[in-house]
Amino acid sequence: MTDIDIYEEIIRIKKEGEEAALATVISAGGSTPREEGAKMLVRADGSILGTIGGGGLEARIMKESAEVIRTGEPRHLSFRLTEKEELGALCGGDVEVFIEPIVSAPTLYIFGGGHIGLPLAKMAKLVGFRIVIIDDRPEFANPERFPEAQLTLVEDYSLAVFSKLKIDKSSYIVIVTHGHKGDEAVLEEALATKARYIGMIGSRAKVKTVFSHLLAKGISQELLDKVHSPIGLAIHAETPEEIAASILAEIVKVRRSPLTDN
Repeated sequence: MTDIDIYEEIIRIKKEGEEAALATVISAGGSTPREEGAKMLVRADGSILGTIGGGGLEARIMKESAEVIRTGEPRHLSFRLTEKEELGALCGGDVEVFIEPIVSAPTLYIFGGGHIGLPLAKMAKLVGFRIVIIDDRPEFANPERFPEAQLTLVEDYSLAVFSKLKIDKSSYIVIVTHGHKGDEAVLEEALATKARYIGMIGSRAKVKTVFSHLLAKGISQELLDKVHSPIGLAIHAETPEEIAASILAEIVKVRRSPLTDN
């Protein structure tokens, strides 16, 4: 399998919203299985493309790659090969391998195209997010209002709209609809996804009311504890633009933190 095949597979993985890890030999000294630049792509299901030499080294790299996929954090590893490899070849030398996560581009799903969604979409686009806008009002969800969005949907806030969205661990959900009923409906469905971030706007009193309704429906407190609400970092924001900035700052903080910290 050539490196070109690996790069093509990486493009496919990103497009399909899948996950993988790419292991690259960045230093090799002595009698080592593969030379510098050798690559191996490890998919989330454990299958591979390419090789870094087989045997015990490759098995260890596959195990480390599974952790990189799980945590989303790259790893720089050093190995000293002094023992007989599983394939029977005698190897002696030092190998350094860099393993990086392969994930989809982050997507920000903004439920509500109103006065906060508008500046939030513009700011999030600048820092590399794909933007998807969902609103039940056509005048608030359209390409003219949100030219930076990859997709605008005019839909009721229900399970039906979630079936049209591909929400994964590279997804971030912001709930800023025009009413408590809409916010609660979106939050209920959002909690069933694998989104990296879920934030809902509202006062502490509103949040308490919404959470109590969802608890009564059987949603666990553990899930609700993962919701960022009131939304955004505490920067004393007042205007829609300032509130959008506080929300985006919180999202960036989550994005740049290890998965285990969230």
